[in-house]
Amino acid sequence: MLKRGFPSLAGILLFAALLGAWPLALSGAEPQVSFELDVMPLLTARGCNQGACHGKARGQNGFQLSLLGFDADFDYAAIALQARGRRVFPAAAERSLLLLKSSGRIAHGGGVRIDQGGDDYQLLARWIAEGLPRHIPGESTLSRIVVTPTNKFATPGEALQLSVIAHYADGSQRDVTSRAQFQSSEGAIVAVSPSGQITAGSIPGEATIMARYMSEIATCHVAIPLAGEVSAATYEHLPRHNFIDEHVWNKLQSLGITPSAPCDDAKYLRRVHIDLIGRLPSQDEVRAFLSDTASDKRARLVDSLLARPEYANHWAAKWADLLRPNPYRVGIKSVVMYDQWIRDSFRDNKPYDQFVRELVSAQGSTWENGATVLFRDRREPEEVTTLVSQLFLGIRLECAKCHHHPFEKWSQEDFYSFAAYFGRIGHKGTGLSPPISGSEEMIFTAAKGEVRHPLTQEVLPPRTLFGEAPVIAERGDPRASLAAWIASDDNPYFAEVMVNRVWADLMGRGIVEPVDDLRATNPPTNAPLLAALAEDFRAHHYDIKHLLRTITASHVYALSSAPNPRNVADRQNYSRHYRRQMRAEVLLDAVTDITGMPESFEAVPGGSKANEIWTTRVNSVFLDTFGRPNENQDPPCERLAESTVTQTLHLMNAPALHQRLTADGGRTAKLAASQLTPEQILEEIYLSIYSRLPDDAERKIGLAVYAEAGSNRRQATEDLMWALLNTPEFVFKD
Repeated sequence: MLKRGFPSLAGILLFAALLGAWPLALSGAEPQVSFELDVMPLLTARGCNQGACHGKARGQNGFQLSLLGFDADFDYAAIALQARGRRVFPAAAERSLLLLKSSGRIAHGGGVRIDQGGDDYQLLARWIAEGLPRHIPGESTLSRIVVTPTNKFATPGEALQLSVIAHYADGSQRDVTSRAQFQSSEGAIVAVSPSGQITAGSIPGEATIMARYMSEIATCHVAIPLAGEVSAATYEHLPRHNFIDEHVWNKLQSLGITPSAPCDDAKYLRRVHIDLIGRLPSQDEVRAFLSDTASDKRARLVDSLLARPEYANHWAAKWADLLRPNPYRVGIKSVVMYDQWIRDSFRDNKPYDQFVRELVSAQGSTWENGATVLFRDRREPEEVTTLVSQLFLGIRLECAKCHHHPFEKWSQEDFYSFAAYFGRIGHKGTGLSPPISGSEEMIFTAAKGEVRHPLTQEVLPPRTLFGEAPVIAERGDPRASLAAWIASDDNPYFAEVMVNRVWADLMGRGIVEPVDDLRATNPPTNAPLLAALAEDFRAHHYDIKHLLRTITASHVYALSSAPNPRNVADRQNYSRHYRRQMRAEVLLDAVTDITGMPESFEAVPGGSKANEIWTTRVNSVFLDTFGRPNENQDPPCERLAESTVTQTLHLMNAPALHQRLTADGGRTAKLAASQLTPEQILEEIYLSIYSRLPDDAERKIGLAVYAEAGSNRRQATEDLMWALLNTPEFVFKD
């Protein structure tokens, strides 16, 4: 039966067979065209299966392909079998809609995608004329691709053509450059054309070029060193306190970047206090540290901070962002117990691998074992999979839930096989009933449970993303096997994602950004450094305090944030300290310490600090303004460190801050009423806010405030403190 002049698929097959069209097509000298190895890569390269075209969720104009061509069976059916065979016509290939539309000979919303006289057109025409074979005799499979070069130091304006070679299981190779796709991580630094030609820009820096062919990805790293010569002696004479410095100096030398000078003791003191315990040093602590002449005073300072109770609260609060759910979803008591478990883990300096094992395999009551609340909140295997893989492996599997990951090698089968480890989680209790959800729930290993592939409905056995996990014991908990594999010394991702997260907290930027997105197409800025940090972390039994000591002891950590001419453009190689705004809780606690007026919070004991709050549901305009996560946002929640106009206006005009500054029982009133001279008051204010003494110019300006005609001593003190609280030096960790 005909429709719009095109026969049905059955008619095509009969007609072609009668005419002997297929044997004729196959008798030529050219090799047969493979749908999977030839046609699908062509459609991907020309954008036919992109998200904006036929690869979108419901396709385009009734024609749907799998996104980026990751489902060959689906695509074959869509082209050769659906729409009653209207899209292809083996008896007269040139009349196929697939060719007519893609070449622009009839109206096509996507425009002209292939040239009628080009190789792409001829290849598609040959495949159609050959009878639309799904497979061809002796068809191999793609094993990997290699892009050449893999590393390149370029000069501004230099151009270079990349080459992509596909390697197949039968040992054969093929140049697939013309049908590969390319993308630059930093287009302003190194641009790449659709054909794979890279062009270095005028800005020194680095970029990674991704080449994708079918389901395989390869990368080329391009660096543009800073113009001008720097002697090798400059780098040889740089201090090396530990292996961190060696790796950073090597990277800077390769790019011709020189580091900034070291910061002074006052900046180091304030920086390490904020980083390790989330508090500013007191005036007495500043004076004692600045007057100490011992060579080991910085190391002793770090040890003393790590022993303080504020350490556990500060770092537990960071992990609460990543793990803590909404109490109105899972219950207030459950969240309190979860929060307590996290804080106890840091108080005990629990090894990180033990922390993860206990969490991933948690069982018992949500009112007794706080770690089980993870599974009260994330109730489906798919939900747990995305959180666990992202937090503890640095692998974002979310995309693979619906289709093959567009920038990685993970497939739907990988996703749901990993999810199968959580297929037997049992829940006993009344479950969730937001917005109350006040009941207790038991988390246990059920006798049965399964995870199916959403397309094939095949029951998938538990399988790790790579490597081998311990065998699941009979009637054992699959999660125990998974936890052992995740936290294994043989799993490079486990240590790397944790040291990268801690490094970003201390240094202002991760070696990989985002910190939990470790993949080939998002490479580290200093791979040897990341590997060395991870190896040291493993060697010291995943001791987080040891990791913090190692980083803070490096010369790199103690660099000044002030740039020099040869590192002013550096944003990722740690040639200087990268300033970062204090976390909302740290900033609020600093304000209360400086003003001497504590904050009162709901649902926590009196006198509690902001870092001790157990949920973001506790009301605080200040914390919301300065970026704490929204209470309705699903974990893991990463904070944004960017400043906003609202934050600036809040510090300038907030009634609550004004009340603290002008309170009769506050620090300004006490300083004004004391026997201290204006100069001594000025020093106290600078020590409390900046952790340093004022310089000569600042001292002159401050004393002038007290010397103004008609000046009120208390008013002058309030004005000075308010002015300093509204400066970047206070708000930012330098």
